[in-house]
Amino acid sequence: MPPASTGASTLTVAASTPSSPVTSVAPAPTATADRLEPGRPGYRRMSFALFAAGVATFALLYSTQALLPAVSASFGATAGQASWTVSAATGALALCVLPLSALSERFGRRQMMTGSLVVAVTIGLFVPFAPSLGWLIALRAVQGAALAGLPASAMAYLAEEVRPKALVAAIGLFVAGNSIGGMSGRILTGWIAQLWGWRAALGAVGLLAVACAVVFHFMIPRARHFTPGSLNPKALAKTVGGHLADPLLRRLYAIGALFMTVFGAVYTVIGYRLVEAPFSLPQGIVGSIFLVYLVGTVSSAAAGRLVGRLGRRGALYLAVSTTAAGLLLSLADQLAAVLLGLVLITAGFFAGHAVASSSVSRTATTGRAQASALYQSAYYLGSSAGGTLGAVAFHAGGWAGTVGLGLLAVLGVVSITLYGSRAARTERLRAAALVPVRN
Repeated sequence: MPPASTGASTLTVAASTPSSPVTSVAPAPTATADRLEPGRPGYRRMSFALFAAGVATFALLYSTQALLPAVSASFGATAGQASWTVSAATGALALCVLPLSALSERFGRRQMMTGSLVVAVTIGLFVPFAPSLGWLIALRAVQGAALAGLPASAMAYLAEEVRPKALVAAIGLFVAGNSIGGMSGRILTGWIAQLWGWRAALGAVGLLAVACAVVFHFMIPRARHFTPGSLNPKALAKTVGGHLADPLLRRLYAIGALFMTVFGAVYTVIGYRLVEAPFSLPQGIVGSIFLVYLVGTVSSAAAGRLVGRLGRRGALYLAVSTTAAGLLLSLADQLAAVLLGLVLITAGFFAGHAVASSSVSRTATTGRAQASALYQSAYYLGSSAGGTLGAVAFHAGGWAGTVGLGLLAVLGVVSITLYGSRAARTERLRAAALVPVRN
């Protein structure tokens, strides 16, 4: 079984990127003796800092998701209208992540991540005072755009500063921070909204993000392998075009988008389902449902071990099978079955995301920030599409409609991976035919 997650012959082959988006960038250093890895000085600080950044990113980005029923009631909005408070943030992030990642090539990954956190946290302190749904959606869009500088820069920072063998585990820890942020933000907002309303809940998330930003600023090690360069739009377009021309990268981008479509649909709509009959749960309990994010923390952090045992393609098959089983199980009207379904969906999603995103970082040996940015764009466009389409499907067909949308996305992941496997076999056979036979 070849190691590539979608069936390509190898993950270490350089992406088809003839030049980087800067006028002068030194090639990636080949020496790894001074790079970070578990047990070495700075690795723990780096992991803790990026974990905190991941917590802040997901807590802010999805701060309204658990509050959608309350937001709908406050503004007299439908589920589809209220879902834009989430989709606007993720959509703006998807649109801005590529240009901001290009700026990180000039000004540095660490500086870009810090600036993104500062702006997003500042806006987060104004979000609770939005006078209307339109204003709330607009502020959330600006906040999502500000956060766009963090995910791709973080992936590029890790690819440059961490030893290749430790990269999957390091990215898994960053993704684990995302899951903790998503969980803590939703639980916090659920209980505070039940006691003091959704505006107070959003204010609490803003304060949590402030604390995480402070931790990140003082803990993140300086970059030792980053080489800045001057911005060059033509070279940027050439690099992006090269990445998009790479079949493996295209498949990884599509897999990330489809996984996130499932996740965005499920967690945007689940609150509406649980506050209605036959469950009729209060807002605080609905928020606590997001404790299942702890499963995502474990599965993303364990992605490196899964890849070691099953290969990247095998790990993806396991992730997608787990997600599909969770979707089907969540159709039951018993709360225990729904919760177990959410556990499986969450575990499958975070494992699949960690494998796909780390594969992008390893595949692109030049223009890594742009390769990661394209993945993040596809990933968050999937989130926006999933949130909005999931709400529409729920309005049209109930929870079964949302599950149907998720299963279509899962089928897409399977189809892409199978296609990649077939392409890899064809490539190996062609390569074997070109090798001369020695007597």
